[in-house]
Amino acid sequence: MSLGVQMHDFAAKLFPICRSITGNGVRETLAQISNHLPTLAVHEVPTGTPAFDWLVPNEWNIAAARLTAPDGRVVADFRNHNLHVVGYSEPVDRILSLEELQRHLYSIPELPDAIPYFTSYYRRDWGFCLPFRERNALLPGNYHAKIESTLAPGNLTYGEIILRGESEREVFLSTYICHPSMANNELSGPAVTTWLVKWLMERKRRLTYRIVFIPETIGSIVYLSRHLEAMRRNVIAGFNISCVGDDRCFSFLPSRSGNTLSDRVARHVLERRAPEYKHYSYLDRGSDERQYCAPGVDLPICSVMRSKYGCYPEYHTSADDLSLVTPTGLQGAYVVLKNCLEILEANRVWRASVLCEPQLGKRGLYPTTSTRESTVSVQTMMDLLAYVDGKLDLLNIAEVIKADPLACEAIALELAGHGLLEDVGE
Repeated sequence: MSLGVQMHDFAAKLFPICRSITGNGVRETLAQISNHLPTLAVHEVPTGTPAFDWLVPNEWNIAAARLTAPDGRVVADFRNHNLHVVGYSEPVDRILSLEELQRHLYSIPELPDAIPYFTSYYRRDWGFCLPFRERNALLPGNYHAKIESTLAPGNLTYGEIILRGESEREVFLSTYICHPSMANNELSGPAVTTWLVKWLMERKRRLTYRIVFIPETIGSIVYLSRHLEAMRRNVIAGFNISCVGDDRCFSFLPSRSGNTLSDRVARHVLERRAPEYKHYSYLDRGSDERQYCAPGVDLPICSVMRSKYGCYPEYHTSADDLSLVTPTGLQGAYVVLKNCLEILEANRVWRASVLCEPQLGKRGLYPTTSTRESTVSVQTMMDLLAYVDGKLDLLNIAEVIKADPLACEAIALELAGHGLLEDVGE
């Protein structure tokens, strides 16, 4: 079974769970992730806990919800699709006229057959979401709106895993677990991230990895409020992983500075693996990069996506389903992000240990028989030696000499083994 199929099957398992920024849906999702990542630590942050300018909100859970028409027909039922209920709806059991009900109904005229996704996290309210075509066909009369939910002090829940490497320098991976049944905008990120972590756990690591599964916005703010000092000190690169599951064009959204190590690595990989990718501006931000790159936080975080959030027609509707996300789409994103991490692992600064060109022949580094392949290999080695000045990192050099960074790493390690290069850090 391919990795893409495994990730798609995992997304399908998570799809029915009703997630929000707090609540049992988040816990259930983290429990499913823990089945693949047993060392995942789950943290609970109580309602009312300050996080910079925010407070952790009340916890929301929902058991059932139904909107019934005057003739007894069920117009919307939470059991059929959890997008039918506005996220964070307070409990309600009321009879309303259609005119009164309209204030609590949500739909999108441009997508007449899709259930939209709406929330009311920080203002107490309630509502139902309907396809516009169905809403437009509602007849006058009295409707029964019933939502069985709780909105009370509890906790915000998130998952964290730290994979130690030889260095304290960190790569940060962040994905969110707060949307109900949407596949690309919600589940592609946790699925791809989970499989990236599984790969990282199986390999020798030079760098340390900090990975979080969090509610979007409030989760990243809470996490930063607890870990910012250490992250400022150690994080050298990172990616916000969202919307990575469809088969459409890749997208890139840079960090605020636009030229961090993360930005450079992401652009390098995309230019070679997906040269038709769409390059957005930081002005197009909309996910947790808003927090990670905020002034005073200034972490080197960018986003590599397939169809960017807000830029594909199915976004935030029931049309963002498991047919939009595909095994090939997921595997393609996994390969691109894995290559980014491989280059980060390889990237460091080397300095020549001898003056002028070293004599390669006496060290067995120069081929005795010349072939096309050996000529290219020797030329790459000589070009690398021409730039290892202790200032340029390996990615810089690879781009200057038009070589693969991983091939350059292999050459650099071989040269270092012969005492011709010394590692001067990231």
